[in-house]
Amino acid sequence: MNALIFAAGLGTRLKPLTDTMPKAMVPVCGKPLVQILIEKLKGIGVDHIVINVHHFAQQIIDFVQANRSFGIDIQFSDETDMLLETGGGLKKAACLFPNADPILVHNVDILSNADLLSLYNEGRTTDATTLLVSDRKTQRYLLFDAADRLVGWVNMATGQVKSPHPELLAHEGDTTYFEQHPTFKKYAFAGIQVFQPSLLPLMGSWEGKFSIIDFYLAICDQVPIRCHFDPQLHLLDVGKLDTIAKAEEFLS
Repeated sequence: MNALIFAAGLGTRLKPLTDTMPKAMVPVCGKPLVQILIEKLKGIGVDHIVINVHHFAQQIIDFVQANRSFGIDIQFSDETDMLLETGGGLKKAACLFPNADPILVHNVDILSNADLLSLYNEGRTTDATTLLVSDRKTQRYLLFDAADRLVGWVNMATGQVKSPHPELLAHEGDTTYFEQHPTFKKYAFAGIQVFQPSLLPLMGSWEGKFSIIDFYLAICDQVPIRCHFDPQLHLLDVGKLDTIAKAEEFLS
């Protein structure tokens, strides 16, 4: 099983901790976030992990190597020269996997009770990239049709719309349309997904840094990008100082 850990971010919301360490090394219950996630992934059978690194990259590398890669194959995608965002980071890291199996992609600062093994197995049995989503309140929603296929994105505060479908773009600025449309499902992305490497050729013209969600929104009329909604999902983004105490409660 393959997994990619996004750990390259600057962690600016966790300052001053991230003035001296990457967010992946921020401790929760005595363990760095990256260790918590590695152990969770190893526990479901993941045996190939790539971690993208940028901010204080060597701290993460040294920590993993000091722990003998936790007994599995762990490699690093070095973005110290330039942060590539989620899309560019995935594109660069993909070549480090030893096979063409689906890739479980997980943000390092997300804690959840998600059944990652079931999510990954779903990716094994379908040709669709699968996004874990929740119905939490937000301003920015991914839009899915009745068949759970991605069709667009909307910012409910500004009315901005992103979609390859002209009929959706025609309603840009009309948030009432997206609030009341009976066939759209509006979900928030949970920062966890199963990526199908068969999509990599479609990234050929995408260079440098770019958002993986923007990539999906550009191609979702060509290939299936589907959502996985779990009403029992509990999710915590360890993105601010005041969430660390909540994270320790979550883990305990």
